[in-house]
Amino acid sequence: MATQASAKPQTVKTNSTNSVAEPSHPVTDQLKDTLHASVDKLADSAGVAEENIRRTASSSAENMSERKRLAEQKWQASKVRKYAIENPVTTAGIAFAAGMLVTSLLRKK
Repeated sequence: MATQASAKPQTVKTNSTNSVAEPSHPVTDQLKDTLHASVDKLADSAGVAEENIRRTASSSAENMSERKRLAEQKWQASKVRKYAIENPVTTAGIAFAAGMLVTSLLRKK
């Protein structure tokens, strides 16, 4: 199968830094530059979004840690905890009865 020569002559530009001849493709070069600019803008936007997500996640983690600490303090001072420690068998019976009641209410007939 014979190869066909291109109808358009290809212009050649010389790279001044290393004196290597490179083919010149103005449309391709323009498209390349446009795509590089788009990728750079996208990378900048992604960087800003990542910073915002990290900042929000850090703030949320601190907030949840504080809420956990407060909940543990409330539990330690709770009358329910004191009753459960003093009457473990009764507490287990109450939990079992509550579970049975909830199960019977939620069971489909």
